[in-house]
Amino acid sequence: MTFTMQVKEELSRLNEDYITTLVELSSFIRYAGKIKDNKITIVMENAHVARCIYKMFKSLFMIKPQIQIRIQKRFRIKQIYILIINEKVNEILEKLNIIKDNKLTMPEDYFLDSDEDKISFLKGLFLACGSISDPKKGGYHLEFVVSYKKDAIYISKLLKNFKLEAKVLKRNNKYMIYIKQAEMISDILKMFNTINALFYFEDIRIYRDHKNMVNRLNNVDLANQEKVIRTGLKQIDDINYLKENDLLDLLDERIQEVLSYRLKYPEVSLQELASIVSLETNKNITKSGINHYFRKVKELVNKNKNRSNN
Repeated sequence: MTFTMQVKEELSRLNEDYITTLVELSSFIRYAGKIKDNKITIVMENAHVARCIYKMFKSLFMIKPQIQIRIQKRFRIKQIYILIINEKVNEILEKLNIIKDNKLTMPEDYFLDSDEDKISFLKGLFLACGSISDPKKGGYHLEFVVSYKKDAIYISKLLKNFKLEAKVLKRNNKYMIYIKQAEMISDILKMFNTINALFYFEDIRIYRDHKNMVNRLNNVDLANQEKVIRTGLKQIDDINYLKENDLLDLLDERIQEVLSYRLKYPEVSLQELASIVSLETNKNITKSGINHYFRKVKELVNKNKNRSNN
């Protein structure tokens, strides 16, 4: 079972009041129903969603939709559930605000007065044409796919009411409204009250964020260690140059002492070298003091190299 099916299954099991159920069914029929010849036809792949929509029609309009089950064998074997409503059709469509005065209404004709109504509309929308990627298998992605641009714009504005920034993209002959930010997808699952899906999503997200943080820290540590090693090797090259050219005696004894410790500990950082020198000589020296000594060494090396070149 895909993560999308899990979320839809959990959504379909939630108990809603009369008004929110009405709004949810209205949204679902608008985006998943086919209205033709005084008949509403709905094709679904999820048995739980089919059962939920059937119950909605039964409780709201006291009718029992016809149910057909077909086996589809293309690519993979799966069951298709078809609900057919051929009674009280005009009454249902008017009650659901899908048709008014025998004309199809626009999405903006909805009067969603409360946040609860807006959330119910989005729930029905997700059941009808929504999908969400499994966070365990890749990146974060939630989308709705609709047929008309005006619907896509309306849905993106509706999401914006909840501070959910969605993008709209034309794909073939459809329009996709999608969100890729993990925090926003988590907010939608919380808004839908799909607690099990939310916990699953958050567990995976926390694990991935922790893993990414550990990787970043490891990369930083590795980069710092490489920098320490490169610095140590350059300093040893300078010390060897001074030894080969009999220049060490131009430096005072304290600096020569520090240089001898650098030769013994080529892989340590300046801070670690300062601690070692302070401990073993019983003479306190700081990282900045060590750095100052090596600047003097570099100046002496550069001065001698310039003199030799001239």
